[in-house]
Amino acid sequence: MNKKTRLKAIRRLKILEGQVRGLQRMVEDDTYCIKILNQSSAVKKALCAIEDLILENHISTHVIEQIRSGKEQKPKNELMEVYRLCRR
Repeated sequence: MNKKTRLKAIRRLKILEGQVRGLQRMVEDDTYCIKILNQSSAVKKALCAIEDLILENHISTHVIEQIRSGKEQKPKNELMEVYRLCRR
């Protein structure tokens, strides 16, 4: 992972960590269920955004490099694995 993407991912993960702690507090404090569900949805979306960032970095660096060097099977397999993960 390139340095810029790594720093961005770490920053977002720290924010996500705070969101999850807030979600835990909401449950402990017996907050209204709809508010908890809204926060839970925000946490899931934030995690998806981090996954997108990492995947974009992987494709634009590792996959492109492998294709350029003639190693087409490995990136194809990796992309299929990502596709299967996304369909779960």
